[in-house]
Formats: sequence, structure tokens, C-alpha cells
Amino acid sequence: MILDDIIRATQLRIREPEAATEMDCPLSLKEAITSVQDRRAVIAEIKFSSPSEGMIRERTDPGEIAEAYRKGGCAALSVLTEPAFFGGRPEDIAAVKSAVSLPVLRKDFIIDIRQIQETRALGADAVLLIAGLLKGRLGEFVCAAYAAGLEPLVEVHTPAEAAMALASGAEIIGINNRDLRTLEVIPGTTAALAGPLRNAGRIVVSMSGIRGPEDIRRLAPHADAFLTGTALMSAKDPKMMLEELVCA
Repeated sequence: MILDDIIRATQLRIREPEAATEMDCPLSLKEAITSVQDRRAVIAEIKFSSPSEGMIRERTDPGEIAEAYRKGGCAALSVLTEPAFFGGRPEDIAAVKSAVSLPVLRKDFIIDIRQIQETRALGADAVLLIAGLLKGRLGEFVCAAYAAGLEPLVEVHTPAEAAMALASGAEIIGINNRDLRTLEVIPGTTAALAGPLRNAGRIVVSMSGIRGPEDIRRLAPHADAFLTGTALMSAKDPKMMLEELVCA
């Protein structure tokens, strides 16, 4: 199973976090989403490949991509730092932060508490925590993220994971329309899970399977923000594609 391969590769990358250094105050992903008016709050993702798509785009300067996304009107950025399957690099976060003044979500497979401090040391503002991977440890990781000055975005795909996310205290919950174990995209997942999360006052982000404006319009009644990467990274003009999503 591809997810098991990713986790094994991730375990080999885990190191003791570097000593804390003076860093800028993190930007708020939550505020970036909730402050958007008269357009869609899109979190634009930088990733060069994926297990489901293979190579999406030849590797170029992440900072240049981030600047194009900023001009396209995104609310925040997501940066894949997993190298073996997604073509990411940890240093991509610094490149993006140097180029734009937008919140940056680190997307990776966080399975060890040491990766939380590492994420902050890299300069990220928020961190992805996958409920299906962390299970009973989710609350611990959410607390560790807040303590490190990071906003956790907890990813869920099932009703049980959504309940775990609510119990964890995370304020931003991402509903992944893709089943990470089969890589199948199930379009109705966001609509099926969003109700209780939004009723509880949580920010809901719909993730995966967003290919065009029509997907944004379909998901809009159920989500506060939309995270997309493949559609943007595979577009001939990512900025123009992002403008279409933002204005959907």
C-alpha cells in the first residue's frame, strides 16, 4: 500500500529538531481564511508530483510559484515538503516565506512529535495533521502544534475521524475527498462530513479533487476554504487558473 511506503520513508527522515532561533511571529491561517470577502478563500498548493498523478510539473523555484499564486489571489499557501513521493523539500518553506507575506501550511506526513518543532523551525505558520495516521495521539499533536506557535489543520476523511478532530480542539479541519489508502477521490465526502464541523464553529477546508471553478461552486455550501494543488501546478498559467477558482 502506497501510504505504508510513504510512512516508512518518513520515519527515515525524522531527526532531532534544531535549537530554536529568533523567528518572525507566525501568520494566522484562520484569519487569512475568515477575512476573505467577495471571493473564494483558496489555499494554493506547491507540489511537483504525487502518487496518484506522477510528475505534475518540472521543479522550478517555489518562491516564483508562490508569487504567481499571490498575484492570483490565494488566501494562503500549502507547501509539500515530502521528497520521495511529492517532490518536496523542507527548504521550500523558507523560499516561499521569503517571496510572499502569506500564511504557509506545511503539508507532510507528521507522525513524530519532533516534526512539530521542526515545522516551526522551517518557518511554517501552520501544520497538517492527518487524523487517520495519528488516531489516539491526535490531541497530543494538536496541543503541541499550538504550543509551538503553529495552527494545526486536521485532515479527516470519515465520520469517526471528524469526531476525533472535533475532540482534539483544532479550529481548522480539512475534509480530504481522497481516501489516502486507495487514492480514490469521493466527491461527496465534504458534503457528507461538513455539517457537524461547521455547526461546532470550526473552519472547514475542502481538499482534493478540485479541478476547476465548477468544483468550487459545488463545494461552496459546505466549506469555508478550498485547498488545491494539482489543478494549479499542472496548468499552463497557474496564476490565471487560480484567478478562475478564486472568482468561481
